[in-house]
Amino acid sequence: MGDTATIQGAWQDQQEPGEAVVAAGASTAYDMESGEISSARAFTRDFLADVQAAHGVSVSSRAAETAQLVVSELATNVVKYAPGPCLLDLEVRGNTLTIAMWDSGPVLPASGHADPQRVGQHGLEIVLAVCQSFEIRRQPVGKRIRVQLSLQEDPHDDPAGRSPWGLP
Repeated sequence: MGDTATIQGAWQDQQEPGEAVVAAGASTAYDMESGEISSARAFTRDFLADVQAAHGVSVSSRAAETAQLVVSELATNVVKYAPGPCLLDLEVRGNTLTIAMWDSGPVLPASGHADPQRVGQHGLEIVLAVCQSFEIRRQPVGKRIRVQLSLQEDPHDDPAGRSPWGLP
């Protein structure tokens, strides 16, 4: 496996007076020249299972599958457009999963225009559709993409899950 480092941790924050929020995080590094997309998916799946087992955080099957899809799409973009070192950070706070991926590529991704004739290149569009937030930041070297998704089911079957902000 191409993991060059893995760091995990857990802590408790105070969200409201008297209401503890369990938070957990894990980071790993890959050399995406070797195309370790499946390793990144497995890391995400194992992290969510650990958070659920160790901290009692409810993780819906939809959230687990969506998180793996998002990581897969982000990792695929690294392989295609910025092969080389890649850092994957996962963090759960309350009922929200944050996925952050850094790569050394200087070019920021852009979503394509809707085109029913286009085959492929829909990864970023998928990520935008299933995540509650999306952020790209240039770094001194490369870029960092950060997304968030809910670990709760949405009663309206929104693929991004229930909003932690109480929005419909």
